[in-house]
Amino acid sequence: MYTFQDKRLVMLKPSEIKASPDQPRKSFDEYELTRLSDSIKASGIIQPLIVRKTADGYRLIAGERRLKAAIMAGLRRIPCVIHKADDETAALYSIIENLQRSNLTVFEEAEGISRLITEYGISQSEAAARLGISQSSLSNKLRLLKLSDCIKERISSVGLTERHARALLRLPEDRREEALDRIIAEGLTVSQSEEYIFSLLNPEEKPQIKGQDEPVRKSAIGDVRLFSNSLSKLLTTLQNSGIDAKSRKYETDKYIEFKV
Repeated sequence: MYTFQDKRLVMLKPSEIKASPDQPRKSFDEYELTRLSDSIKASGIIQPLIVRKTADGYRLIAGERRLKAAIMAGLRRIPCVIHKADDETAALYSIIENLQRSNLTVFEEAEGISRLITEYGISQSEAAARLGISQSSLSNKLRLLKLSDCIKERISSVGLTERHARALLRLPEDRREEALDRIIAEGLTVSQSEEYIFSLLNPEEKPQIKGQDEPVRKSAIGDVRLFSNSLSKLLTTLQNSGIDAKSRKYETDKYIEFKV
C-alpha cells in the first residue's frame, strides 16, 4: 500500500479535477455552499484540495465541498496538493477527512465504511484500527444500514442522532415507522426514545378484575398502611443499590394488590 508522499502544490483548472467515487458524503447544503462560495470570492481558498494523479487527469481525495464552491465562485484555477496514493489509501483518507470534520450524516459515514470494507477486502477490525475507532463502535455504525431508505432519509432530514437510529433497530421492521413518527412529532430525546421503545417491547400488564365465581384474595397483613410503608423503604433500598425497581398498587372492592 502507498502512503502519502511527494507532496507538491499545483494550480489546476476545475475541469481537470474529477470527483472521487469513494466520497462518503452525498448531500451538500446549498446555503452552506453559497456562503463558502462568497468567502472564496472574497479571500480565495485558504486550504488547498487534495488530489492524486491518474491516467485521465486528477482524482479528488478530499475537498469536494471546496471544489463545488470554487466552481460557483468562478475560479479558473484551484490550489491543490498532489499526493501519491493507491485507491485504498485514497478511499480511507476521504472517509477519515470527512469524519474529522464531522459533516457526514450517520448513514453516509456507515455507507463509506461499508464500501471501504467491501471493495478493498479488509476486515472490520482492520477498518476500525485505521479509522481510530473501536470494533464495536464500527459494528454499531454498520448495523444502521439495516434501516430502510425511507427511515434513513427521515432521520437525516430532522437531524436525529446515531443513538436514535440504533434504538429503532431494536423494533421489528414493521413497527419502526410508527415509532419514528412519535419520536419526531414529540421531539423525544435519545433517553426518552429508548424508554419509549422499551415500553413498546415490554408492554405493561393490566390488572385483571376477578369474576364473582373466583376466590377472593385476602390480605394476610392486618395493617395495609404499615405494609405499604415497608414496601416503599424496600424499593428505596433497591434503587439506591442501582436496581431499577418500581411498584404499582391495584385496588378493587375485593382486594388490594401490590406489584413490584
